[in-house]
Amino acid sequence: MASAQSGTLYRGREGMWSWVAHRISGMLIFLFLLVHVLDTALVRVSPEAYNEVIGHYKTVVFGLGEVGLVAAVVFHALNGLRIILVDFWSGGTRHHRKMFWGVVALWVLLMAGFLPRHLMHMFGA
Repeated sequence: MASAQSGTLYRGREGMWSWVAHRISGMLIFLFLLVHVLDTALVRVSPEAYNEVIGHYKTVVFGLGEVGLVAAVVFHALNGLRIILVDFWSGGTRHHRKMFWGVVALWVLLMAGFLPRHLMHMFGA
């Protein structure tokens, strides 16, 4: 009889969570790009409306949204490199957990460098 651990490699482990986070970050980036294209196109329709929309981007809420966007882009890029290694390196599947935690560590390091500078810019320090 098969144990509860048998089956897929990704069930509830690092591989599954990286898959889920990769899809979520990809969708968030897609939504940003959609909004970005629409708000940029607004300048051709109504420069006043465009200026009003751009004015909203200077608020704290949108500043925090930028943090989320950068976090999503950085994670998506790093995890994408990990996926390439898993797919094309013969030892990729053997080391996918270590590579996942490496992605997380590098992501935290990069975000730790970005976040203070962005927050200082947001709050005018």
